[in-house]
Amino acid sequence: MARGLFSRAWLSKTYHFQARLSYIRVKYLFLTWLAVFVSSWVLYVQYSTYTELCRGRECKSIICEKYSKGVIDGSACSSLCEESSLYFGRCLSTKPNNQVYTGSWGDHDGVIKCHLSDILHYELGDELEPKKEVALFDKPTRGTSVEKFKEMVASHLKAKVGEQANLSSLVSLILSVADSNKDGHISLPEAKSAWALLQLNEVLLAVVLQDREHTPRLLGFCGDLYVVERVPHTPLYGLSLPWPMELWIPMGMRQNMDQWFTPSWPRKAKIFIGLLELIEDIFHGTFGSFLMCDMRASTFGYTDRHDLRLVDGRRVVAEEAFKQAMILQHCEDDADCVYGVDCRTSCDRAEHRCMADVAQPNLARACGALKDYLLRGVPVHLQEELEKQLYACMALKGSAEQMEMEHSLILNNLKTLLWKQISHTNDS
Repeated sequence: MARGLFSRAWLSKTYHFQARLSYIRVKYLFLTWLAVFVSSWVLYVQYSTYTELCRGRECKSIICEKYSKGVIDGSACSSLCEESSLYFGRCLSTKPNNQVYTGSWGDHDGVIKCHLSDILHYELGDELEPKKEVALFDKPTRGTSVEKFKEMVASHLKAKVGEQANLSSLVSLILSVADSNKDGHISLPEAKSAWALLQLNEVLLAVVLQDREHTPRLLGFCGDLYVVERVPHTPLYGLSLPWPMELWIPMGMRQNMDQWFTPSWPRKAKIFIGLLELIEDIFHGTFGSFLMCDMRASTFGYTDRHDLRLVDGRRVVAEEAFKQAMILQHCEDDADCVYGVDCRTSCDRAEHRCMADVAQPNLARACGALKDYLLRGVPVHLQEELEKQLYACMALKGSAEQMEMEHSLILNNLKTLLWKQISHTNDS
């Protein structure tokens, strides 16, 4: 009898053990299947996103087809389409119609930018950029003389930067860029390429600031594809995380994480001084004023010597063009009067139109965007004074009386304070 009880107990334990083992197997089989399913879905989404955003082959095909037919010409055309010495590298695109790739061109490491849309008129939205309505590279037309093309360029620049005493100098700069082979003559294909590029905010800014050091140098172009110098350190700060991780990280923690991997404070101070100098260059500069409407970290980068570079100038717009677009914008409240990320005006509710003048100048928005970046790690003895000056900077208003004088005073005070602190260090 005892033997029978022992046998039944042993069988019962064996049964429960096997049942538990089967449960564990099913559980792990389900978890394995779930992991495979989620991984496959993530890979599919990533691949779909990549194929939608990264269309460099299509861009090259369009440009080279136009070049082979003699429609366009430029300094990069033969390297891109005939010699294959201009290579597309890693895709950096964030929008399908704005293709951005790292590139290699001979001894130069560059960034290749190509636009898969035509530029015809201003519209307020994410960008003051063109909408595709007619065939690309349709201007100037065959039979247009160099003088007529010069008039076209002058008229376009006047609409963008306003009436300037030295507008003719800016026209001459554009024409010198258009003459890609430097033979003293501008062919129709060269003129078509130059006209397409001239519509882009970033290219106009590169030409305007070509003698300055805060924008990457324009290396060459073909149609509306152009190559600029590569900036080694981008973005200015912040971690690049896979989007599934981004969903689970709280905003406050994410902002703190962005500041973890930044240079030493003296080097950050030098980078910020570079931003102040850039703002100085485009605030009532030689060829008019420009507004920087995206102060996010991704807009900027820096060199190995910690000199600031503007890496994305698509939302740097001539103030005159900004005003013209704003006064045509219908609005119900102030939230409707925003261009880019942070260029805001107020809404005239009686007329349901946006006002022309920007609410805050570039300097105030730059101080606001990089306040935490600059204050993190600041020497204790400097913190109070720096914080005081940054808040004074952030308080600048576009409509304040004597704003230009106040703007210059605050900018120079900040530069002096920072240079005095870092001028004796090796980091400067």
